[in-house]
Amino acid sequence: MNKSIKTDLIARWCFEEQDGTKTLDEVTNIHDKVQYIFEKALFQPDRQIKRRKGISGNALWFDGFSVYIQRDGRKFTYDKGALTFSLWIAPHAFGGIEDERLTALINQHHLVEEKGFILGFHKHGQLSFQLGLTSGWEEVWGENHFLPKDVWSHVVATFDSHEGFMKLYLNGDLIGSKKTQGGKIVPAEVDLIVGKNNNPFVVADTFSLNTFMGLMDKVEIYRRALGEDEILKQYHSYLEPVNGRIPHSISYETISIDRADFTADRHRPQYHATAPGHWMNEPHAPLYFKGKYHLFYQHNPQGPYWGNIHWGHWVSEDLIHWKDQPVALAPDQEEVDPDGTWSGCAHYDENGLPVLFFTAGNHRYLPNQMIGLARSTFEKDGDLNLAKWEKHQDPVIFQPEGYQLDDDGFRDPFVWKEEDTWFQIVGSGINGKGGTALLFESTNIIDWHFKGCLYVSDVKKYPYLGRVWELPIMLPLGKNRKGEEKHIFIISPVGEGADVEVFYWVGTWDKMDGKFTPDQEDPQLFDLGDFHFTGPSAMVDPVTKKLILFTIAQGERPVEYEYASGWAHNAGMPVEIYLGTDDRMRIKPVDQVKELRNEKLIDIKNKTIAEVNEQLEQIQGDMLEIKLKFKNAYEGRYGLFLRQAMNRSEETLFYYDHSQDSFFVDRNKTSLDKKERTKGIQGGEVNLENEPLEVRFLLDKSLVEVYVNEIKSLTTRVYPACEESKGITLFGAEHLIIESMEIWSMNGIN
Repeated sequence: MNKSIKTDLIARWCFEEQDGTKTLDEVTNIHDKVQYIFEKALFQPDRQIKRRKGISGNALWFDGFSVYIQRDGRKFTYDKGALTFSLWIAPHAFGGIEDERLTALINQHHLVEEKGFILGFHKHGQLSFQLGLTSGWEEVWGENHFLPKDVWSHVVATFDSHEGFMKLYLNGDLIGSKKTQGGKIVPAEVDLIVGKNNNPFVVADTFSLNTFMGLMDKVEIYRRALGEDEILKQYHSYLEPVNGRIPHSISYETISIDRADFTADRHRPQYHATAPGHWMNEPHAPLYFKGKYHLFYQHNPQGPYWGNIHWGHWVSEDLIHWKDQPVALAPDQEEVDPDGTWSGCAHYDENGLPVLFFTAGNHRYLPNQMIGLARSTFEKDGDLNLAKWEKHQDPVIFQPEGYQLDDDGFRDPFVWKEEDTWFQIVGSGINGKGGTALLFESTNIIDWHFKGCLYVSDVKKYPYLGRVWELPIMLPLGKNRKGEEKHIFIISPVGEGADVEVFYWVGTWDKMDGKFTPDQEDPQLFDLGDFHFTGPSAMVDPVTKKLILFTIAQGERPVEYEYASGWAHNAGMPVEIYLGTDDRMRIKPVDQVKELRNEKLIDIKNKTIAEVNEQLEQIQGDMLEIKLKFKNAYEGRYGLFLRQAMNRSEETLFYYDHSQDSFFVDRNKTSLDKKERTKGIQGGEVNLENEPLEVRFLLDKSLVEVYVNEIKSLTTRVYPACEESKGITLFGAEHLIIESMEIWSMNGIN
């Protein structure tokens, strides 16, 4: 660094510490606090603040919602007539900006009072430098310049009251300049913060938006405005060790969320698919291509809250062991989806290459939801992980005119192909009638013709089906006893009065008329767990020819616990759905679950409940598979306690009530933690029709999935406060006979 420049420094953070919760300002020798929610984590051992490879030496990794540097404002003084801010940043996400506030790189400002300074960026990474001067609030923007993600950028902002200019530089180039009205900076009586707006937009009374996510290095503040030659020279000096060029990209491991941070969380599932961290909702767009399964999911890399949705991406060879891939799709200012990249599906183009159909949010249009298309770059790069996708420049489907469609209902495409024709259904609703799926067809996946409504519900007769349907699916289910080909039609209702569960009909698909006709009008419920089994997506597995359904297992945590744990939700176990010999739809976990079994803990046949419970006293676990079959049990209630404390202060009961032919979970004693939302009794009819009760449990930390005679599933959550609440006890009359019971401990997948 040039000596004359160095003498004008008033603060410099290089982040060369290896660990710890403080970082050194090399100019003042002040060790500033790095705020970090996991320093006092509630559900896992303390985690370390991340130092990762920087533009030179180490950089500090900001998680997007809890990491920032803070100094008491009284301990930071500066020349009010001239300043320069210089720093290297590599954003990993830009955040879902709901108003005009900036994601702050460095700030000490009060916008309402028009005081202080802020350097940051707005939607899609547009840089801005703003000052509160004695003459008023002034702003300079990097017009038509947007920061790249996952790449280092050198950002400089200068102010000189004598010359009366504010300037912005990106990688040595001037990208914004503004002549001010005169005056000096009016200091704001707030703390100096690096990486977070000191007046952020707050969602759910908990999460601060406008917080930086990515890497930051070499943050410097000068007492004067550096000149253009000095800035360019400084920029090039950092690049000399790397041949004078900014590294093309930063490795996924260097800049992304580290899932290893969450492995010690005692409530986080270990053998179900999870996002690396932060927020996820529905898995969708399953695809099989050249020996690998791909599954995408709605993901917010910025933090564990809904919003700023990207497409996360996993790859697997067996539908069980999923590996993280870089984000597949993200909102982009220059593409079809600047205002959101929402759910969709995967299929193949005319050449058999993978394509993604997605819901594109674009406020330049009204309605603002349309269908976008992205193609894999496999033909160019041969990458079997399908890490890169290129979006078609225009939407392929707009909301059709001439129908009284719900204003907020056109999303979640699902595509299949029959012979030379592709069909696509899109979730929607007709005003005054209820939810529907709109049908389109195409011969080339670009040009789609609207055919009409696949099926329309009667909202007056079935008000719980809501005014709009999301995530529609239609696939062949197999032949019934009469040899007739049956299809299953799946939807998820939303809107006022909707029961947000996954419903289905079995019926007939008429390709010529473009209509689905259910065998019975009443919709059927997949899962009895009350808003835990949601967000459906499905595929016919080209390898096994089985119909596989994917869902999200809702987390059901208080918002403050999602904040404290740093993650929200996970995928349910992929399940096979099929037509049983009685022509009823059946559901069970995919066969590959058996690969997760570790030690067989118990294998019992033809013993009473009392006898089995004696052996169960030695069994503990929170990652288990349990198969249980009752014999000659034709009255009363019987089932199983899981996650039971030794003194029974905590326990969760799963039971069948013969008088109601129904299966329930009782969570009234699930947790001693009064903040947890796991309460009450949930369940419903299973219609065993005198079949003996046969249940299969998949227990994975806080997640429990139960399959009742492969007729219904029940998905729920359990968050015991006591770590030792891992016991198992049978419930029912002691003389009842257990025909068989097997228990395995289970391995995690990461």
